[in-house]
Amino acid sequence: MPSDAARIWIVDDDRSVRFVLATALREAGYAVEAFENAADARAALRSRTPPDLLFTDVRMPGEDGLALLEKLKASHPSLPVIVMSAYTDVASTAGAFRGGAHEFLSKPFDLNDAVALAARALPQAAAGNGAPGVEPAAGADDVGSGDAPQLIGDTPAMRELFRAIGRLAQAPLSVLVTGETGTGKELVARALHRESPRASRPFVALNTAAIPAELLESELFGHEAGAFTGATRRHLGRFEQANGGTLFLDEIGDMPLPLQTRLLRVLAEGEFFRVGGRELIRVDVRVIAATHQELEQQVAQGRFRADLLHRLDVVRLRLPPLRERRADVPRLAQGFLAAAARRFGAAPKRLGKGAIERLLAHDWPGNVRELENLCWRLAALAPADTLGAADVDAALSPAMVDSRQATSPTGWDGLLAQWTRAQLAAGVPDLHAQVRERVDQALLQAALEHTGGHRGEAAALLGLGRNTIGRKLGPARR
Repeated sequence: MPSDAARIWIVDDDRSVRFVLATALREAGYAVEAFENAADARAALRSRTPPDLLFTDVRMPGEDGLALLEKLKASHPSLPVIVMSAYTDVASTAGAFRGGAHEFLSKPFDLNDAVALAARALPQAAAGNGAPGVEPAAGADDVGSGDAPQLIGDTPAMRELFRAIGRLAQAPLSVLVTGETGTGKELVARALHRESPRASRPFVALNTAAIPAELLESELFGHEAGAFTGATRRHLGRFEQANGGTLFLDEIGDMPLPLQTRLLRVLAEGEFFRVGGRELIRVDVRVIAATHQELEQQVAQGRFRADLLHRLDVVRLRLPPLRERRADVPRLAQGFLAAAARRFGAAPKRLGKGAIERLLAHDWPGNVRELENLCWRLAALAPADTLGAADVDAALSPAMVDSRQATSPTGWDGLLAQWTRAQLAAGVPDLHAQVRERVDQALLQAALEHTGGHRGEAAALLGLGRNTIGRKLGPARR
């Protein structure tokens, strides 16, 4: 190994992780040392030259990875640190980036990805010594209590979203959250606020589609007494209420064009007049906007200002629909059932295998909101403590059933595809062999029923040899 090879340290209590990551990095030409805990790594730092890059796990016995990160940044601020964790949620990622982590690596990870990440991080170490640096790629009401709804998910799409939120929470940038109705766009906005330096200041939300156009201006910017009929006293708008904090504008695509012009000025200058007022109001507000619409299409149709879109869309976060992350459905459902049980003062109901399969097979046109409503109905109405498929079907409202029937395929191949997606989401192995066996059995039994049990005739009708039927069904019954 060259004497000038970059030096990388790994801190992780899991021996297998230390071994495979160290091996991959050594094969890539790096000089690697591994430590079982944070105390050993810090002891080595006191007596030796610090490495060029350090990987650390979060959850370890004794001092955890985030505490190690904090001490490393205090003593070696230019040392890039990559934080690893199997617990990829907003709190973990935000805590890592807030502490100065260079990047967050979700476990289990692909070794090639980890090596590539090390290669991208190492120029940053050189930059601390005067070499050209490389900028990391940009990720494309009051805050609720600990019982407030949280973003939940273990699928790759949600892990990537959590990483992006963790990084963006620290940056004073405007964010545009896109996604279908019911996916949880406000939860993303609240997470960005909660993990940001503005967390102690107000979080104010406004659904622009829910306010009549003639009242929306006053809601946003406030009004003076006597500004219009019924304005008997001064009213502070949402921008003033959110001063120092975050303003979340939901369904921004429905905002009338004249108000878009006023909003653009506030975003550009940080100032505005109340309706009927002459006093120039200055505010410091981070704006997070959300929409389920294609704003580029709205711009092309002249219904949304292109310059406003550019102001709002500094960074875009896409929240995937529930059908694209079906594996998260059981965990989400169990969480909603537990919340309902706490509200009702009862023991939480459990999901049986049939209920899980039924939930995984549903397309969820209403996304997470539809699932939450369904779980509240199940908690209130289902008689048994363990829920089955029949309970799920009974709790689906007629509108949902109609929607499912309208969107679900009616042919057998479409139903098979729907069943397959549910089994894949549930992690069922060897699906191809299972399906072939079940299809063969169904075809053969139907053919035998049609021919009154005559195997030769059944084989001929199916285009198979008699021996094939014998092999698949076993010896003939006498």
